Amino acid sequence: MTAIEVERLRKRYGAKVAVDDVSFTVAEGEIFGLLGRNGAGKSSTVDCIAGLRVPDQGRIRVAGLDPRRDQRELRHLLGVQLQESALPAKLTVAEAMRLFASFYRSPADIAGLLDMLDLTEKRNTRYRGLSGGQKQRLSIALALIGRPRIAILDELTTGLDPVARRDTWAFVEDIRNQGVTIMLVTHFMTEAERLCDRVAILDHGRLAAIGTPAQLARPTLEDTFVALTAGRP
Repeated sequence: MTAIEVERLRKRYGAKVAVDDVSFTVAEGEIFGLLGRNGAGKSSTVDCIAGLRVPDQGRIRVAGLDPRRDQRELRHLLGVQLQESALPAKLTVAEAMRLFASFYRSPADIAGLLDMLDLTEKRNTRYRGLSGGQKQRLSIALALIGRPRIAILDELTTGLDPVARRDTWAFVEDIRNQGVTIMLVTHFMTEAERLCDRVAILDHGRLAAIGTPAQLARPTLEDTFVALTAGRP
């Protein structure tokens, strides 16, 4: 079964082509990595998949739905944690969870989700009082509160220390083990090798390679990434 289908996606901003004729599929139950340098087109691709931007060309289906035409229905199937997401400084963890839970017909159990993500003791802490790792875990919790079948996690470990990064990796694996398909956007090769079943490498908006980390490791995934994306600004 296919969770996400992207066919000949193209997105431009004025004269700049951010995504150029990109196609790939994500299987149900898979952790699929979208890799690329800054400006490679990762976030634009994700925004189109999530229905936040309108493609200039191409076809996208998420759980068989059109992200723009079927936004209301898709909202109950797709959870999204975006790279630049933030909450009001005075909002507590519990208040944020209750607010987001109110958007869904059958939300997940808040207490159970906070416990899974090690945030129970921080439920009454304001957003501004959370550490970077705690903010990231809260953003994951908010992406999962609607019991999504598919979750998009965008640069979720950027800025985290090594311990917090490894803890977050374990959370992602737990989420997948509960049956959630995950698209993971990252530029950390160790993260992709640890978590992803398959990866796609974008370079200047185009698909440079796709396969399992082992298939693309020549001799390592990082070596392949550098070879495919280096040499141009």
